[in-house]
Amino acid sequence: MPTHRAWILVSLLFCATALSFLDRQVLSVLAPELIREFGMSNAAYSRVVFAFVLSYTVMFALGGRLTDALGTRLGLGLSVGVWSVASMAHALARGPLVLGISRFFLGVGEGPCFPAVTKGALEWVPLEKRALAVGFANGGSAFGAVLAPPLTVWWTGLFGWRGAFLATAGLGFLWLVAWYLAFRGLPQAVVSPSSQASPGFRTVLARGDVRRFMLARFFFDPVFYFYMFWIPQYLSRERGLSLTEIGNLIWIPFFALGVTNIAAGRVSDLLVKRGYAPRRARMVLMLVSALMTPASWFAATAGSAGAAIALMSVLMFAHGIWIANYITLIGDSVGAAEAGTAVGLTGACGGIAGMLSNLVIGPVVDLSGFTPVFLVSALLYPAAWLILAAGRRAATPATAKGLA
Repeated sequence: MPTHRAWILVSLLFCATALSFLDRQVLSVLAPELIREFGMSNAAYSRVVFAFVLSYTVMFALGGRLTDALGTRLGLGLSVGVWSVASMAHALARGPLVLGISRFFLGVGEGPCFPAVTKGALEWVPLEKRALAVGFANGGSAFGAVLAPPLTVWWTGLFGWRGAFLATAGLGFLWLVAWYLAFRGLPQAVVSPSSQASPGFRTVLARGDVRRFMLARFFFDPVFYFYMFWIPQYLSRERGLSLTEIGNLIWIPFFALGVTNIAAGRVSDLLVKRGYAPRRARMVLMLVSALMTPASWFAATAGSAGAAIALMSVLMFAHGIWIANYITLIGDSVGAAEAGTAVGLTGACGGIAGMLSNLVIGPVVDLSGFTPVFLVSALLYPAAWLILAAGRRAATPATAKGLA
């Protein structure tokens, strides 16, 4: 495939992950208003979040496997179509029940997105720019989260909160048109999946490195779920900010995430170019990231909302370094043919942790506030890094030499 066509497709992958986070973050930004309108407690809101994380988790695994079978073009197209319809359905909510059902189907659609995006980036871009492509494609999620607060506040001011959900759905349908037009004139091998059977769950799960990726994600994903779904509520409850003030501030941590997601991929590629083995390059950058994440604890004790946002931005900056290298490391280990399945399994494992943590966060916040949650968040990335580092010690001498 010509290089410029590959990067057009990767740019559309970037837009897909941006839309996925834009769509899911609309609820987070509107949470204080919807909680008041529907009379929900934080525990009730946590159950609405749980509905999304449940379906998202299941479909992260099934969607990754499905994408390996159907190919990136069809798999991602189905994903965006389903979640755009689900986003529209949020506008019909009159209480937490319909809101939770709509949230469930949003997760059904969004689950396959990141396995499909990672698979596409690995397939279409050569090894020497792999981390950059993966970081760029996945980095759209951060920019979607950056755009979500101001756009949600703006749309809500113009059309009400129901109109905000309808607007995000419309963007999804526009993306679908662009996606299918982008494949015109490309070889059939790019448009359709290979005739060779893709590996099943059992084959991928038999790999010790995949199991370590899954366990590591179980540790670090709850932190990101917390930041994604609860920070607007934290700023409203603990810092006394209005919806407009939240919209003016909450984009900053996600902007830091987006910048490092892309930049860290480029730095990782440069390290490999200078002679680092791919695993070593990824792991060094992830260690730097893990050592930055205790800033999450200090965010809870900061003297002002601005200082708290700054410290939360440090964690999200670190997460950008982490996730770009973590996802690329999976691709280095399993290859494009089974990347969707492997990334899907790790995402599902993180989603299980996200479900459990969200069910705990609501009652903890009602009882003790957000400080205990920030404290735990400060410890989880270092623990995840140690799990991944143990994989090198578990490798055979020949394998360890190749990955050092």
